[in-house]
Amino acid sequence: MIIVMKPGCTPQDVEHVAQLVRDRGLKDQVIVGTDRTVVAAIGDERRVDMSAIESAPMVERLVPILAPYKVASREVRPQGSVIPIGRGVEIGGRRLTVIAGPCSVEDEVQIIRIAQSVKLAGAHALRGGAFKPRTNPYEFKGLGEEGLRLLAKARAETGLPIVTEVMSIDQVDLVAEYADVLQIGTRNMHNFNLLVAAGRTRKPVLLKRGWSATLNEFLLAAEYVMNEGNNMVILCERGIRTHETYVRNTLALGIIPAIKRESHLPILVDPSQGTGHAYMVPSMSRAAIAAGADGLLIEVHPDPEHALTDGAQSVTPSVFSQLMADVQSIGAAVGRTT
Repeated sequence: MIIVMKPGCTPQDVEHVAQLVRDRGLKDQVIVGTDRTVVAAIGDERRVDMSAIESAPMVERLVPILAPYKVASREVRPQGSVIPIGRGVEIGGRRLTVIAGPCSVEDEVQIIRIAQSVKLAGAHALRGGAFKPRTNPYEFKGLGEEGLRLLAKARAETGLPIVTEVMSIDQVDLVAEYADVLQIGTRNMHNFNLLVAAGRTRKPVLLKRGWSATLNEFLLAAEYVMNEGNNMVILCERGIRTHETYVRNTLALGIIPAIKRESHLPILVDPSQGTGHAYMVPSMSRAAIAAGADGLLIEVHPDPEHALTDGAQSVTPSVFSQLMADVQSIGAAVGRTT
């Protein structure tokens, strides 16, 4: 259930309604939109009488939310959310956002060189893994805190906000100390304790879709983060596992318009993980923008043949530069800017 406030309501009016929600044993969450402020009542409101709240001062109407995801639903914020991730950088709205960088931070020279090249090409934020989940326990699993320090150096050099993955609850505080955005990877989309911990940091959270997750499961995972009072969730489609063998994952771009209808949260697309092949990344990037994605997550490496992780799906800086020009052209065609 959401309680829609009238235009001109004061913070005192909103707090009064929020207290009425809490008095009924439900959790309140205030969401301020461009036209309206709403108070979400989270919990099983079927067991309590909510009707009296409609008579509270400056309440316009009560709206039941039928979807299982309450705060992530489009009904809560029809105009869509815009998530700030760094100085002057936002995800959502009319502007397209491109986050680029290596799969893994390897050393200082590598990460700063890549950060400078993607910034020059027009990227808005820097991605890079300090902690890497690997199927094979003998493969490179990242530099850990040293990788975080190197990402911070790259941010100082370029001004690009940092997006990096957190893999476990005990890493949350450490990663939040360095990162501008906490990434929850596909393997952890159903790690509900980690989602709760990330939500409590009040940092933006980039949530990747699990490789077998349905749309409902994806949005309910986002709900775990948002239920902690953190509405700064960015969804990311990164491909699902199917029977196909010509790609690493099948990039399900159909989820973009479905998410746009069901949720107010912005959605990025990762065509690097979504295909597993560098030659496919430019084409699928163009397709993602045309389908309505709010931006891209791209793996870039100056020497993919010698990358410590995922070189096969990493584009070179020169390819990335051309990709950014394509994104600008496709974006203009669908009414988006970079």
